[in-house]
Amino acid sequence: MQEYERKQLLERVEREGATVGADIPETITVQGEEIDLRTFVFEIKRRETVPAGERDRVEQAKRNLRRERVERLEAIEEGDISREEGEELAQGIIGIDRALNALENLGPTDLEREQKAQQAADTKRWMTFLKKALGDEDAASTRRGR
Repeated sequence: MQEYERKQLLERVEREGATVGADIPETITVQGEEIDLRTFVFEIKRRETVPAGERDRVEQAKRNLRRERVERLEAIEEGDISREEGEELAQGIIGIDRALNALENLGPTDLEREQKAQQAADTKRWMTFLKKALGDEDAASTRRGR
């Protein structure tokens, strides 16, 4: 592969919109193990929420995909590969990025955390309001010597 071809491939996989219109690969070999990636991603995404036991599996899959992405990127950057092999690696990286985007944007799990944080903040604000309205805030501050 010529150096300018290598640079074109690297630029393509690092482009902001590289995953637009890209498909998640049906299967992918990650660290020697073949995974039905598309099935896995769609199985996880179709659920309303990701069960606690599945969250670990999803996080592990994301770590493995990131590791595989780095390995493929390094193969393009430093490897003695043909143009065809480089194209194949680039398409694989874009597919991995597409899968990672889908797994990173699992709305319900983030929404659950956000909702719990919002409820805790609402409760804290409500308690502060009640303390002020009932005069407990002033009594507590005078007891502390303010």
